[in-house]
Amino acid sequence: MSKRRGSRRGSSGLPGGANPMAMLQKMQQDMAEAQENLEHETTEVSVGGGAIKIVISGHQRVQSVEIDAAVIDMDDEEWLTDLQDLLVAAVNQAIEQSQAMAAERMEQITGGLGDIPGLGGLLG
Repeated sequence: MSKRRGSRRGSSGLPGGANPMAMLQKMQQDMAEAQENLEHETTEVSVGGGAIKIVISGHQRVQSVEIDAAVIDMDDEEWLTDLQDLLVAAVNQAIEQSQAMAAERMEQITGGLGDIPGLGGLLG
């Protein structure tokens, strides 16, 4: 009689008989839930010493733009250009923060699996 050596493995070859398909399905479900939650999570960006505040969702949808008129110098001939520049900066920062927030949520679920070569970012 021969004796088997090594750890106990299930038919999947993974320790404890873990089912890779079930694990993948659970991960996909968790990712879908996280994507849904990101729609309601927001981040706020303030630029120009509080002149402009933008609130954006985890889906990169601008929720609100607030301009503090007291900070805008209406006597300055270039105020419109300054305001436009501040708006561009604020929107870009808000998008970057929103994308970082979304990436962080996905990383919590995938645990870095999105970095596996050949998956093309499929998991995150």
